Amino acid sequence: MLFNIPQFIDKEDKIVGPLTAKQLGWLAGAGVVLMVLWNILDQATFIISSIPISAFFGLMSFYRPQGQPLINFLLSSIYFSFRPKMYLWKRIESKESGKKENLQNIHIVKAKKTITAKKVAEVTKLLDQK
Repeated sequence: MLFNIPQFIDKEDKIVGPLTAKQLGWLAGAGVVLMVLWNILDQATFIISSIPISAFFGLMSFYRPQGQPLINFLLSSIYFSFRPKMYLWKRIESKESGKKENLQNIHIVKAKKTITAKKVAEVTKLLDQK
């Protein structure tokens, strides 16, 4: 039996013309906000306030910095600004023994590696082989 395998699973489905569901949702949200403002504000104030609102919703629906939606980009930048910038490793106590391992008695010896001409020749010989 033959089965059809989806080819482009990373692309979003187009719902209305060239618009995806997310883009259509952002544009519908812009329409709702502008309709509410039309009923609340007078005409001059509405025109002035509609420009930044339309620009915001247009950017949210169409602009994709580094291939990701703008909302994800903005949330990542907010998370980055409020999270700590340095990760400090904290030792977790072993649940089996109930105490920390005594690593003071273990001495790690770091030997200095030396590279000889013979070793370099061996490596270059390995790299030149096909």
